[in-house]
Amino acid sequence: MLLAREKTTVPKAVARLVALQAQLPRPPFIGLWTRVAGFRREDLTNALADRTVVRGTSLRGTLHLMTAADYVAFRGAIQPSLEAGLSVVRGRVNLTDLDAALALGREHFKKGPTPFEPLRDAIRKRFPKADERAMAYAVRLYVPLLQVPGEAVWGFEPSCDFTMAELWLKKPVSIEHARAHDLVKRYLAAYGPAAPADAQTFLGLKGLREVFEELRPKLVTFQDERKRELFDLPDAPRPSASTPAPVRLLPEFDSLVLGHADRERIVAKEHTSKITTKNLQVAAIFLVDGMAAGTWKIEGTKKSPKMTITPWGKLSKSVRKDVDDEAGRLLEWIKEQDQDQKPSTT
Repeated sequence: MLLAREKTTVPKAVARLVALQAQLPRPPFIGLWTRVAGFRREDLTNALADRTVVRGTSLRGTLHLMTAADYVAFRGAIQPSLEAGLSVVRGRVNLTDLDAALALGREHFKKGPTPFEPLRDAIRKRFPKADERAMAYAVRLYVPLLQVPGEAVWGFEPSCDFTMAELWLKKPVSIEHARAHDLVKRYLAAYGPAAPADAQTFLGLKGLREVFEELRPKLVTFQDERKRELFDLPDAPRPSASTPAPVRLLPEFDSLVLGHADRERIVAKEHTSKITTKNLQVAAIFLVDGMAAGTWKIEGTKKSPKMTITPWGKLSKSVRKDVDDEAGRLLEWIKEQDQDQKPSTT
């Protein structure tokens, strides 16, 4: 959906991308604005309110937007990667108390939407010697929870309530480990041709080579310039290299950037280190002819926002105009959400 904005619904667009990372509330809105024709902020907030799109801990143990249907269908396939996420707090979780802490978490969130802080208090009271933050993090990994949208401009307050997914969606959500075959096919539909290592990077799962081998009869294969074998769905679109690719602005943590282990397919080797910051933030970038050509960020105040464009090399006058025009449209769209002042671009 980056060669041309498409006329589609928000749930269909989210499903096409498998998931949109949502550690920060605003980036998924920008990711959809740059892909969906006529996208309005309320198209996503309405989908969140009517529960066709949800926000919860998902791929790589981080917050993502997914369609409700995909969250239910793929939660079991994703669960092994979530359990592996306990390594982040290795040594801080007492495994002998883990089952009891998870039961405490389920009871806490079954009462209705509530923030995590009261759960941490309950864990501290029940397990005085425990690291309550690490134990609460384990609850996020093992208990299917969803965030409850609010009245914030971008859908979620900095500290929002969580609730049991089964209560929010009114259907059971299993964490029983499930085969990842359908999830891999959905990944390929969005990001193929790709190697197993690419899928593992995006989905946060290990050992997908075996899944690819089992799917091989249903897939087609290619070789890239480095002779790596890439897989794709037989009927997937594969535009030629001569297909024009317009300037596009992608938000922080965009799925295109996170979709492959091999980022050189969209970022020149000399620039790959500029994508991720020291604190593991993934920069907002702009694309020129399908390749990352620099970063962008919004600075200033809400009343007087300003977008700064930082190219990684010299841009021709015509390309710079295209970048500035697209940046101006995005900045104007963001500002229009709650004010009318005319923004500036540099």
